[in-house]
Amino acid sequence: MDLLSATVSVAMAFFYFLLICFCALLLRIFTGKSLRHPKYPPVMGTIFHQLIHYNRLYDFHTDVARKYRTFRLLAPFQSEVYTADPRNVEHILKTNFDKYVKGHYLNEISGDLFGDGIFNADGDKWRQQRKIASFEFSTRVLRVFSCAVFRTKAAKLTRTILGFAAMNKSFDIHDLLMRCSLDSIFKVGFGVDLNCLEGSSVEGRKFSKAFDEANRLTYFRYADPFWKLKRILNLGSEGALKKNVKIMDDFVLGVIRNKRKQMFEQQNDNDKEDILSRFLVESKKDLQRMTDQYLRDIILNFMIAGKDTSAGTLAWFIYLLCKHPLIQEKVAEEIREVINSNENETDIDAFVKCLTDEAIDKMHYLHAGLTETLRLYPAVPTDGRCAETDDVLPDGYRVKKGDDVYYMAYAMGRMTYIWGEDAEDFRPERFLNNGVFRPDSSFKFVSFHAGPRVCLGKEFAYRQMKIVAMVLLHFFRFRLADEKKQVTYKTMFTLHIDGGLHINAIPRVVFDKF
Repeated sequence: MDLLSATVSVAMAFFYFLLICFCALLLRIFTGKSLRHPKYPPVMGTIFHQLIHYNRLYDFHTDVARKYRTFRLLAPFQSEVYTADPRNVEHILKTNFDKYVKGHYLNEISGDLFGDGIFNADGDKWRQQRKIASFEFSTRVLRVFSCAVFRTKAAKLTRTILGFAAMNKSFDIHDLLMRCSLDSIFKVGFGVDLNCLEGSSVEGRKFSKAFDEANRLTYFRYADPFWKLKRILNLGSEGALKKNVKIMDDFVLGVIRNKRKQMFEQQNDNDKEDILSRFLVESKKDLQRMTDQYLRDIILNFMIAGKDTSAGTLAWFIYLLCKHPLIQEKVAEEIREVINSNENETDIDAFVKCLTDEAIDKMHYLHAGLTETLRLYPAVPTDGRCAETDDVLPDGYRVKKGDDVYYMAYAMGRMTYIWGEDAEDFRPERFLNNGVFRPDSSFKFVSFHAGPRVCLGKEFAYRQMKIVAMVLLHFFRFRLADEKKQVTYKTMFTLHIDGGLHINAIPRVVFDKF
């Protein structure tokens, strides 16, 4: 009986402790936030609303943005300002670029995953990485090497899908694209064949799973007011995140050490093709800064950009083509015209060799279709900066020093005041002018960000997506395995399809062998 009483007493004490913490948190959330001041964006909730709506978070943001182009959600130490106004986006990403940084709060949340990589870095670290990366992405060596890798992996993916088609089996194209893209970016990024697509690498599968889980668990911190306490106690999502980050670190740091050893033995810096090798060449000039941990941060940032942007967008693109079969056939027809081939072509390797830079550049309708996919399903649905000083946005609303200002690419793609009454329709033609691709303002179409931090890998990503799409759509027609199943996203940094995308592939020709 005494033990029972003691247990109840401890439980009650813990309950009251949590209640006091919760009340203190609420008090801190509502203190000093100018709640009803008309000069500040309207308050549409608190951080707890993000938790309540977490599984449909970007649609929650969209619903609010239809009423208020700029609004606030309150957090303990700052306001979180959300905007879908292109004028505000241009203000924070370009006009007043120096007044908006990643900041301590955003760095703290994503630091375990991104470290000091380019997504998280500010100041000198950002400028150094940007300078090196800008040079590397513009080199012919990387372009030629990456295209060769993309063609090889696309051919492998096509043969894998052909196996499912031969058995008349449905399959998860989202999973296959993620594995194919990870293989591609690992080869381009590290010079290593991971072989996730074939499933032959146990370490590769573990890394891939840990990579996606760390992405998801890190993003949950934005909605979890208790994540710091859970991290200290190593509980729940924070305990799982720590395990996944360790798996990633062990694998990536091992690759970096092996690559350093290889380069030391070869003593030849002139023929380095992969990104890691080229950064290692730079590291010889700055041994103190370019530690293995710093290189890990740099390369993982490129990987999450390269893998998730391309694979996620291609999965959403195929989903939209399944919902719009006439558009799917228009893309296939453009491929035949550009490559000057017919539907009876069965030699995958011969077809892949035809995907030259010149041919890829002529694929205007495909480019528009991928861009329209990114408008509706941006790879990074929400991103933000922190105000370094008090400021006034172009729409007249004020922000205070320390406030986080988020621009909502997912919501912006659905705003009729930006894209017209058909904003929610999939219509590649909106990006075409007399059949030629016509880009729109990067502050309206913000999928690759804008301003000085615009994505350096934009053309790199389009090249990969177009190569893969051209091969797949030349050889297959795609249909959803279950037309009635609702397809939605998983809430994380990048827009993955929740539960995958199960489809059927119908070969356009009869293959004798593959």
